[in-house]
Amino acid sequence: MTQPAIEYARAVDCFKSPNNVRTQSDSIADAELEANIAETGIILENLIGVRTTRGAFKGKVEIYGGGRRLDAVLANITKAVLDEDFMVPVLVAKNARDAIEMSLTENYFHLPMNPADECCAFRSIIEREKKTPADLAKRFGKTEKFVLGRLRLANLAAPIFEALRHGEIGIEIAKAYATTADQDRQAKVFEQLTGGYYANNVNEIRRNLASGSYNGADPKALLVGSEAYQAAGGRIEQDLFSDAATERWLDGDIVERLAEEALHKAAEALRERDGFAEVRIVAATSVPYSTTYRLREMQPEPRELTEVEVAREAEIQAEMEAIEREAQDAPEYTEEQATRFDQLSQELDAFGEVTADLTPAQKAGAIAYLVIGGDGTPALHHEYFHVEEGEAFDASETVLLDEGDEGDETATGGGHDDGEVDEDAATALTFSNRQRDELATMKTEMLRLFIASDPAFALDLGTFIMIDKASREGWSGMPSELRAYAPSPRVSGFVSGTPASQQWDALDGGLDRSWLDHDAMEARYDAFCALDGEARAAWLGWVIARTMHAVPHGEAGSGFLDHLGTKLAIDVAAWWRPTASNFFDRLTKPKILGLFEAIGGPELSSRYSTSRKFDLSLSAEKLFAGDVLAEPEIKERARRWLPDAMRFGPEQMNGGDDCDDLIAEEPGAEAQTVTGAADEDGVIPFDEAA
Repeated sequence: MTQPAIEYARAVDCFKSPNNVRTQSDSIADAELEANIAETGIILENLIGVRTTRGAFKGKVEIYGGGRRLDAVLANITKAVLDEDFMVPVLVAKNARDAIEMSLTENYFHLPMNPADECCAFRSIIEREKKTPADLAKRFGKTEKFVLGRLRLANLAAPIFEALRHGEIGIEIAKAYATTADQDRQAKVFEQLTGGYYANNVNEIRRNLASGSYNGADPKALLVGSEAYQAAGGRIEQDLFSDAATERWLDGDIVERLAEEALHKAAEALRERDGFAEVRIVAATSVPYSTTYRLREMQPEPRELTEVEVAREAEIQAEMEAIEREAQDAPEYTEEQATRFDQLSQELDAFGEVTADLTPAQKAGAIAYLVIGGDGTPALHHEYFHVEEGEAFDASETVLLDEGDEGDETATGGGHDDGEVDEDAATALTFSNRQRDELATMKTEMLRLFIASDPAFALDLGTFIMIDKASREGWSGMPSELRAYAPSPRVSGFVSGTPASQQWDALDGGLDRSWLDHDAMEARYDAFCALDGEARAAWLGWVIARTMHAVPHGEAGSGFLDHLGTKLAIDVAAWWRPTASNFFDRLTKPKILGLFEAIGGPELSSRYSTSRKFDLSLSAEKLFAGDVLAEPEIKERARRWLPDAMRFGPEQMNGGDDCDDLIAEEPGAEAQTVTGAADEDGVIPFDEAA
């Protein structure tokens, strides 16, 4: 290679070669380079090029290396930041081959600056040249926040900074430690985590640094307010690497004291206004189970519709029926009909969702809990409890949730550190009182069937129910009639037609009733005892199971029913699917379309948006039975979907992809059918398809 010479050429007389070895760049880095050249007027590295001797570019310099620098200079000339005669240094090669080789070598052996050296360099310039962070930001084309962040890193505790210098930790880990300026705290956490599983976990580092403090977005901090906190002597440390919501409130004891005071004040005002017997405070966003498990829940009384509301409800239903009749011979609604039907459906929803509330008399004997809402405002907990006779309660008592307690928040507010937020995957469903009762009935049909099919389980359950009811005075909330009387039907005349109800009829019909033909009680008793063990076990399961009440989701006793369903491992989706008659006919059109969108996205919902309500219910029945042409994941998701009111137990039992009211299970679970014969363990097997 011939020894090249350095020449100066006007930037406007240079042009980038199409054979430049660098074809990709970074717009942010390019902008920073442009800003640096504009501020300093200096090209720190030579360009690499070849003078052209022929063609349209004769006499100009073709640049093979330094194309980014040339672009930055030309951009500044265009903006009149640099003069048109601005000269650039060019290492002129003899030919294109030599220029390409030199450019490749320049890029290939380029070594990025160590982050620790970069931080020290910023600090050195400020100290030696008496520059401000804003001056450096302008010179290097960075934001002032970036420069401040590098200066914060330069002041890391010595062991952390040395680890950054030697490449033992990355820049993101260093930033996590720099969220506090307390070097002693940094060093302590670094020593604690080094060599452990969480040594390189940014969130764990932040959590340990923040222990005993709160961030600015924590509900307690929002409730207190920064002015009140600082007026009480609280200190706030800004986080240079995140937004203002993650500023660190260092004095957690002040936050907790002020939050408690604010809640007490709000609780007293609420008690005087609404007439509760007691309003207790919980300085968290939820009430832990350990706080209320000994209290008896008070059930609000549903508000009855007024005469005007009843009349309007009838008008809406009549108009919707009229639209259905007009459209019965058409494949779908007209645009006008669809719009009007949706308006009526939404108005009807409001009547079907009449909320329950405590009466003034109930409030006078009720305990209410005041918690902190997610936005930092005091919020009334949705559950109320009876005041226990003779119970002493200190009105100054406060429930504080620390790390490890049940509830949504920890003392560190750690849920906000990583900026993650919860996302709603589907619109929550609400049901009319009648539909809640129907769903409860169908759910309990399954539970009764499974209890009756497991005599050993029924024996334990029956024994427990009898002892528990006998040993507790007053109302116990036990959802059973254990004298073997079947409870009154919750919905008069309702016939579900579900596989569980059909299988119950088959089980009932298969019982050996021969012993009932005897007139004398003594003879009936002896005949019953003469039955074989399998027949008597079947009667035991039947007599225990039929006592179970149908309790709507969320009401007293429903939790115990869910617990039983969990222990019996009932695969609800295999026994119950939503159909037009048992579910969708009770929902308004917007709610059905909302479920379509939750299952298959806006495209699936819009495909049915103009369908008549009758047709939409049938389409929904097919979709949620998996009988439609759709992507396999959509079909499986629909086939396993269940409303909350039909689930038993924790979400992992029914599936893992919880979208509020959606549950998608692992494929492959087969429907189960109860037969009449018990296996060697006394458990009746499931061996046929439902």
